Amino acid sequence: MTSAFDRKLVAPMMLGSILNPINSSMLAIALIPIGAAFGVPPSETAWLVTGLYLATAVGQPVMGKLVDSYGPRPLYLIGTALVGVAGLLGALAPSLGFLIASRVLLGFGTSAAYPASMSLIRSESDRTGQQSPAGILSALSIANQVIAVIGPTLGGLLIGLGGWHLIFTINVPLSIACVLLGWFWLPRRATGVRTAARRLDYAGIVLFAGTLVSLMVFLMRPAVDRLYLPVLAVAIGAAFAVRELRTLEPFIDLRVFGGNAPLLATYARQVLAFVVSYSFLYGFAQWLEETRSLSASVAGLVLLPMSGAAIVITVITGRRAQVRAKLVAGGIILLIAGAGLQLAGQGSALWLLVALGIAAGFPQGLNGLANQNALYHQADPARMGSSAGLLRTATYVGALVAAAANATFFKTGASTTGLHHLSWFLIGITSLLLIITLLDRSLSRIGSPQPT
Repeated sequence: MTSAFDRKLVAPMMLGSILNPINSSMLAIALIPIGAAFGVPPSETAWLVTGLYLATAVGQPVMGKLVDSYGPRPLYLIGTALVGVAGLLGALAPSLGFLIASRVLLGFGTSAAYPASMSLIRSESDRTGQQSPAGILSALSIANQVIAVIGPTLGGLLIGLGGWHLIFTINVPLSIACVLLGWFWLPRRATGVRTAARRLDYAGIVLFAGTLVSLMVFLMRPAVDRLYLPVLAVAIGAAFAVRELRTLEPFIDLRVFGGNAPLLATYARQVLAFVVSYSFLYGFAQWLEETRSLSASVAGLVLLPMSGAAIVITVITGRRAQVRAKLVAGGIILLIAGAGLQLAGQGSALWLLVALGIAAGFPQGLNGLANQNALYHQADPARMGSSAGLLRTATYVGALVAAAANATFFKTGASTTGLHHLSWFLIGITSLLLIITLLDRSLSRIGSPQPT
């Protein structure tokens, strides 16, 4: 038995997994210029965020199941190729609706790489006998944090050079690089692939998507005359649950979740953590440009230390397998960052704005890495691809709620009043996150020495 992970896998895994984060973080800076180009308010451009994350929320578990069935290589190649197509369509978009459609395609394309990477890590762990590849998991997390650093700043620079179209064009060379790396370096057959389970639960997929779409259409513009939408979401969601409990090959195996409460808690924490993170990122970025009157390039530079803080904390704590302390610390700092938005105003000094970003950056590194490590230890190894896809789905459900929150609080523009209302929302969500973390005693066992 060999003792080392195949290092050739690291480059395609990292490059593929950053495709979604880089498009998310660049868009945060581009929303105001895109709105100006098409003459629409933030409540309309928020659909660019929602379209991407609706697609990924559905696409991640679909791709995860396909990875478990067919292996990581073919899904990785197909998904990363779609990213290039979506990027080209977005750059040529003649209308906001067309641009939203390209983001939906982009969401499906970026859904394959992460579950493929987690599946490869598990198969390499089985091959080498290394049961806790903390270094590889940390490197994967750091790669995503690096992109969070580069994304807003790169987006601002690209917009300054050639307009918002360039943040879509950059997906073409990234896609080509992923396809080439995947073609030459990913194994044609990975260990542990369950080739028998090849049927997709199409009815379950449609019902799951219908639940999310109905709920998001309401949350993006809540009104009394639209209350039928959450009722419809509940009804479709109930039908989805019944369907998944009765079918032999469910889209999401709810019976497995029923016996794994710690994993369910991890998904809940992931949703809440990213509601706060994405609300802060998109809300703060839009406020910097529209109310604080910073250019896209300068706003990107102001946000640079935020993700720099996430990288630093990830590097420092990445090889420590314990997760509970990271989650508690992340929740407390996130609470401080959300409350700190109350201090922001039109005349706020740049040092204060940078400090607020740094405060929000540390929890990004702590929460994301801790939940990823928790899932690795809690999930059924045979369903690692599906479980990893669902963790990303939880991330994007959080992003969907964040998009709805920003659309609500910035209905007519990214004002200081809206930012302060957003701050109270973040305080409430973070408080709930802390409560769930403190009540979950199973976290203390992860990374602790086990009795022999």
